[in-house]
Amino acid sequence: MSACVPTRTSDSSRTQRVHPPHSPPSGPHRRFRIAGADVSAAIAVFLIALPLSLGIALATGSPLQAGLVAAAVGGIVAGRVGGSPLQVSGPAAGLTVVTADLIQRYGWRTTCAITVLAGLAQLGLGCLRVARTALAVSPAIVHGMLAGIGVTIAVAQLHIVLGGTPQSSVLDNLRALPTQLAGLQPAAVAVSTLTLSLLLLWPRIPGRPGRLLRKVPAALVAVAGATAAASLAGLTLPKVDLPSWRSHALAGLPEGPALGVAAAVLTTTLVCSVQSLLGAVAVDKLIASRQDLISSPTGRAPRVGRSDLDRELLGQGAANIVSGTLGGLPVAGVAVRSSANVQSGAVSRNSTVLQGVLVVIAALLMVPILELIPLASLAALVMAVGIQMVSLHHIRTVTRHREVLVYAVTALGVVFLGVLEGVTLGIAVAVAVALNRLTHTRITHDEQEGVHHVHVRGQLTFLAVPRLSRALHLVPQGTPVVVELDGSFMDHAAYEALQDWQKTHTAQGGTVELAGRRLGAGAAAPAHAGTNTDCRCRPWTPWRNHQCELPRSAGAKGSEAPNKPNKPTNPNEPSETAGSAGARAGRRGSDGAGPDAPDTDALDSGSHPLVRGISAFQRNTAPLVRGELARLAREGQQPTQLFLTCADSRLVTSMITSSGPGDLFVVRNVGNLVPPPGEESGDDSVGAAIEYAVDVLSVRSITVCGHSGCGAMQALLGSEPGGEETPLKRWLRHGLPSLERMADNSRPWARLAGRAPADAVEQLCLTNVLQQLDHLRAHGSVARALRAGTLELHGLYFHVGEAQTYLLTGSDGSDLFDHVGQRV
Repeated sequence: MSACVPTRTSDSSRTQRVHPPHSPPSGPHRRFRIAGADVSAAIAVFLIALPLSLGIALATGSPLQAGLVAAAVGGIVAGRVGGSPLQVSGPAAGLTVVTADLIQRYGWRTTCAITVLAGLAQLGLGCLRVARTALAVSPAIVHGMLAGIGVTIAVAQLHIVLGGTPQSSVLDNLRALPTQLAGLQPAAVAVSTLTLSLLLLWPRIPGRPGRLLRKVPAALVAVAGATAAASLAGLTLPKVDLPSWRSHALAGLPEGPALGVAAAVLTTTLVCSVQSLLGAVAVDKLIASRQDLISSPTGRAPRVGRSDLDRELLGQGAANIVSGTLGGLPVAGVAVRSSANVQSGAVSRNSTVLQGVLVVIAALLMVPILELIPLASLAALVMAVGIQMVSLHHIRTVTRHREVLVYAVTALGVVFLGVLEGVTLGIAVAVAVALNRLTHTRITHDEQEGVHHVHVRGQLTFLAVPRLSRALHLVPQGTPVVVELDGSFMDHAAYEALQDWQKTHTAQGGTVELAGRRLGAGAAAPAHAGTNTDCRCRPWTPWRNHQCELPRSAGAKGSEAPNKPNKPTNPNEPSETAGSAGARAGRRGSDGAGPDAPDTDALDSGSHPLVRGISAFQRNTAPLVRGELARLAREGQQPTQLFLTCADSRLVTSMITSSGPGDLFVVRNVGNLVPPPGEESGDDSVGAAIEYAVDVLSVRSITVCGHSGCGAMQALLGSEPGGEETPLKRWLRHGLPSLERMADNSRPWARLAGRAPADAVEQLCLTNVLQQLDHLRAHGSVARALRAGTLELHGLYFHVGEAQTYLLTGSDGSDLFDHVGQRV
C-alpha cells in the first residue's frame, strides 16, 4: 500500500473531534443553503447590472451579448474565486474607452484575445503577491484617469442621445457636435430625456412612499420607463439587437503588431487591476459600517473578513480569461454594483454568484424583452455614469492635498491621448511634484514679545541648509528661540547644522526650544527646552490618546535619584535632555539653584503633557482663535444649546458636534445625570446651570448625551445595598430611576436603529438618556420654556467604538435612537 495513503484501523490514534453538549456534530453531508439576505441582494444587483451591462457594451461598440457574458462571468467566477466576498465584478465603465479603442484598432476577436492575455497577466501578478503595490499609485492619478474616461464616455454617448453616431475620438466628437445638434432626432432626444429624468428624480421621491419605491434601482426604472413610453408611443428608434448565441463571436488569435498588442495587454491589465483593487478597499470600508458583518453572532470571528487583495487579483484574472474566451468584455470590480450589494444586506459571496446566475438566465430567456430597449435610453444611462465619474468630491480632495495638477494632467491626457499615455503623464507629474515638495522648503524668522521664532515648513535637506543658516544667524546672542520644524524629514547635513548652531547659541546664554517633530536619536536639547525627545506624538493632536513612554533609565533616574543629574548619552552633547530628569536638573541649575534643589513643581518641566499641550495651544492655535475669542469677550456668550453630557474623557463635545467657542453651554458630570428639582440633598449645581441657560442665556435647545461603556451605568448595575456611603454612591442615586425604568416591563425599551443594544450596560445607557429628559421637564424654567414653544429637548447617544452618534427620533412611545448620517 502506498505510504501516502493512511491505513484505517479500529483503534486509530487520530484525535477524535469532541462536540460540546447540545450541539450537533458536523457531519460530512452538509446542505448548501443561501441566506435570504443574499437572495434579495442578488436580485437588487441583477436589476442594476442588466441595463448597465448592455449600455457599456453599446458604448464600446462590441456585440451587446458581450456585456451580458462579462456580467455573468464576473459574478460567478470572480465572485466565487476572488478575495473580496461582497465585491461585484463585471463590465466596468472605467474600461469603456480602452475597450472601444481596442475594438477599433484590432477588431473584436483580437480584443477578446487581449482580454485573455490580460487575465493571464493578472494571474501572474497575483501569484507574485504584488497586489498591495497597485495601491501605491497616487489617488489623484486614479481619480484623474476615471474622470478622463468619464468625459470621453459622456461626449461619445451624447451623439447617440441626440440620435446620431459617435466618432472615434473626443476631438472628433466635439467637432461633429454642432452638425449633430443641427440634425438631432426628436424621438431619441425625448427617450433620452425621459431616461435621465427618471434616473435623477427616482432617488429623490420624498416620504414613506419614496423609501419603498427606492428599493427598485433607479437605472432599471429609467430604462424600463423609457422603453415602455417608446413602445406605447410607437416611436421608431434603433433598439437592442441580440443575435442568436450560435453566431456569437469568440476569442481568436491576436492579430496586429506585437508591440501594439503588448501595450494593449498592459493597459487593460493596469486599468482592470487598479480599479478592482481600489474597489475591494472601498468595499471593506462599506463592510466596516455594518455591525452585522464585522461581528458574528458568537463573537468569535467576523462574518466577512477583510479583502485578500492578492486572491482578488487572481479571481479577476480568472474571470478575464473566461470572459475573453467566451467573447465577453474585460471584467473589473464595479463600484455601483458592489455598493448596492453591501447596502442591500448581502452577507456572503453567494449574493455575487447568484446575481451572475440571474444574468445567465436573463440572457437565455429574456431576449425578446431586452430587444424592446431603445439604444438612446441605454446611451443616456451610460452618459450619466460617465458624468458621475467626474466627481466633485474627488476634485475637492485633490485640491485640498495640492494634487490638482496631477489630477488635471492625467484627466486631460486620458481624454486627448489615451488611457496609458494619460496615466504615464500623471505619474511623471506626480513624481515631479513630489521632488519639488522634497526640495522646496520655506524658512521664516520673526520676533514676538522678545522671543525669536524660526519656522521651517517642508522637508529639511542639505539644499535648505544655507537658508536655514541665514535665518538662524538673524537671532541675536543670548535670546530665547523657538525653532518650529513643520516637516517629516531631516537629513544628516541639516541635522548637523541645526545641532552646531544650537550648541553655540546655548553656550552664549541663549535658550532653544525645538518644536513640531520628534528629535532624532542622540539629539541634544538644551536647558529650558520644552520638547520631549522621548515622546512619539504631539499633545492632543489629532484627538488621539498618547502612547508615550519615557525610557526606563530616565524614569528611574527621575524617581529613584531625583538629586542626581542624568549622565549624557553622548560625551559631546550637553547632559540636559528635554523631558528627562536631567532636563529638570539642568533647568534648576540654570535658574540659580543647584542640581540638588528639591523638585517643588513637576509642571516646571516642559515634559509634562499639560505644559506641552498648553505650549502647543499658545504657539499653534491661539493665534488662529484670538480674534474670535476677543469678539466673544466684548459681546458676551450667546450659546444656542445647553449640552449636558458625561465627564468621560473619551467624549469630546466640540468634536462630535463640530462646534467652537461660544456655541455650546456645557454641563458635564458622572453619568450625565439631571437630579430632579426640590429633592432633599439634591445637587443644585446642575439645576443652577439649567436655570441660567434657559432664563438668562435663552438657549433654544437642551441636549442630554449618553455614551457607550459608561462607567456610571456599570456602577449602577453592579451596585449592592449597604456598604460605605461615598460621594460617588450618593451622586449615583440620581440614576436609580433609570435602573427602575429599565426593569419596568410595562414600558418599551429604548432601541438603536439597525441593531439591538449590545448588553445590559448599553440598554441602561439608552434608558438613562430618556429618564434624564423626564427629569429635565420637571424643572420649572424648562417647563415654562417648553409651554412657550421656545425650547426643544433632544436625546443623543454616542457610541465611542463606532464613532457614531444616534439621535432620539421619538419620545411618544417609540424611543428609537436613529443614525445621524453624513450630510453634505
